[in-house]
Amino acid sequence: MTTTAPPSAAPPRAAKTVTRPGDRIFAGMSRGSGIFLLVVMAAIAVFLTVRAVSAISKDHGNFLTTFEWNASLNPPVFGIAVLAYGTVVSSIIAMLIAVPIAVGIALFITHYAPRRVGGVLAYVIDLLAAVPSIIYGLWGAIFLVPHMKGLNLWLDKYFGWTVIFDKQDPNSAARSLFTVGILLAIMILPIITNVSREVIRQVPKMHEEAALALGATRWEVIRLSVLPFARSGIISASMLGLGRALGETMAVATVLSASPQLSAHLLDPLGGTFSQNIVAKFGEADQFGRDALIASGLVLFFITLLVNGAARLIIARRKEYSGANA
Repeated sequence: MTTTAPPSAAPPRAAKTVTRPGDRIFAGMSRGSGIFLLVVMAAIAVFLTVRAVSAISKDHGNFLTTFEWNASLNPPVFGIAVLAYGTVVSSIIAMLIAVPIAVGIALFITHYAPRRVGGVLAYVIDLLAAVPSIIYGLWGAIFLVPHMKGLNLWLDKYFGWTVIFDKQDPNSAARSLFTVGILLAIMILPIITNVSREVIRQVPKMHEEAALALGATRWEVIRLSVLPFARSGIISASMLGLGRALGETMAVATVLSASPQLSAHLLDPLGGTFSQNIVAKFGEADQFGRDALIASGLVLFFITLLVNGAARLIIARRKEYSGANA
């Protein structure tokens, strides 16, 4: 008796992907937003470059190494050496002060403080982030600068041998890059703290509970479980703060006593920054002077792009700790 094998079942058909109108609209809007952002960035870069080239071509000094800024002279002489130095140095001072304190505050709110105390402290930090920069500038000029004199003299007495804290004129006001760095640190502290706090809160509780189960102390839990997971987010928060420090205008212009001199003595009222120079010179500048200021803005634009690019490289190297696969 012969039997016939049953016909093989037909292969299942692939399910059709149904795209709803809302999905298509959302995808188009998302794609359009990304393209629009690139177009805006390209338009800004082209505008700055065109105006900068017309000014630099008529500059009778070296744009990168000249200390003075006299775009109104005939022939004009201007350069960004002092401005670039002041911008970078004041931002570094701000980051060295703000980042450790901000991360410490974020860890205290999330892991040490009672819930009520942490909530009140987080609310106060949020309020600091909403304060306008001109208010910080007025506070810095009226309160911070006079009270920095004692600290400057103390640093000069005990750390003057480092040259950095060697104050040449003990009677001069504390309108220096060091004071600007401290003011910028206070201004960027809320941004870094808030972002770091939210990133630290995303650490999986299983990671912390596993470390505690193995006998780790609270600090060991933070060092081995929390910080590696939150490292990329903390770097991103720091870059946001650095972006504000690099481009801060009114607060720096209110506090800093600008001078076309480049000095390693950070306690002396010398130096300047890109944003401070622009706000100080723009009102009295003619068309060519404004083009020269736009040229300095182009340099600040490229510095910001380099900083963001460096941050992306650091985060990419640490992507195994980003928590994306947790």
